[in-house]
Amino acid sequence: MKYLLVLAIVLIAVWLWRNNRRAEKQQPPVAKPPLASPQDMVRCPVCSVHLPRTDALPGPDGRLYCCQEHRLRGAS
Repeated sequence: MKYLLVLAIVLIAVWLWRNNRRAEKQQPPVAKPPLASPQDMVRCPVCSVHLPRTDALPGPDGRLYCCQEHRLRGAS
C-alpha cells in the first residue's frame, strides 16, 4: 500500500512539473527595453571624478566641473 502511495505522489509531481513547463512555453517572450545610448564622459579637473557631459558645469575657463564648489575653486 505504501508503494502505491509513493507512486501516486511521484506521478502527481511529474504531472504538475510538465504542466508548468507547458504553461511557460505558451507565454510570449518578454521584450527587453532598448539600451540607452552611451554618454560622453568628462573629468572634473579638481577632484578627477568622471561624470556625463550633460551633468557637468562649465567654468569661465571653458573646463567642465562636477559641482558649483569645484567650479569656483578651479576658476581661482
